[in-house]
Amino acid sequence: MKLFLDIVFLIIIAYLSIQFVYVLIKMKQQIIYPVTNEELSSIRIHPEKPVDAPTYSKHKLGITFYSAMILFVLIVYFLGLYFDIFNFSFYILLILPFTYLHNVLNVFALTKDGILIGVRFIAWNKIKSFDFIPIDINHKYYGFSKEANNGYELKVRSNGMPISCIITSEKMKENLTNQVNEYVK
Repeated sequence: MKLFLDIVFLIIIAYLSIQFVYVLIKMKQQIIYPVTNEELSSIRIHPEKPVDAPTYSKHKLGITFYSAMILFVLIVYFLGLYFDIFNFSFYILLILPFTYLHNVLNVFALTKDGILIGVRFIAWNKIKSFDFIPIDINHKYYGFSKEANNGYELKVRSNGMPISCIITSEKMKENLTNQVNEYVK
């Protein structure tokens, strides 16, 4: 059982590491949308903070933190192997931080290959559907900021877990709809 848990744990860490490196590579590609400061200020991953431009210089802290977290988890794992202190809850505690680190990079961008959001990249051919959900009084993001209260939540469904971001203007919603419709078939 311990060998099985070790293999699953290492596969999860390898997947998260490869996915992170893939996102870093995609950040170097040409960004199709958003490109202006006005467009960047109209898109938010969290309702209170507009996204940053998808450049390494804007995300140094997030890149460093995510890399350090992967390194820390691996060090703790190998120390646990050395001191033989493993049980099932130990593996869960090592994976738990990654459930909250999906938005450590405050980035949203459309590239020629897909959508880059947080530490995830979704290729255009993996996207099943997308919708704009109006943020009204019954929405979970209502009340965080005035801009978000009048906006929309973009939900993108793919083969994996869905992603979402907040759009604060009607013009941005129309532009984003046109851009995504162009690539999603």
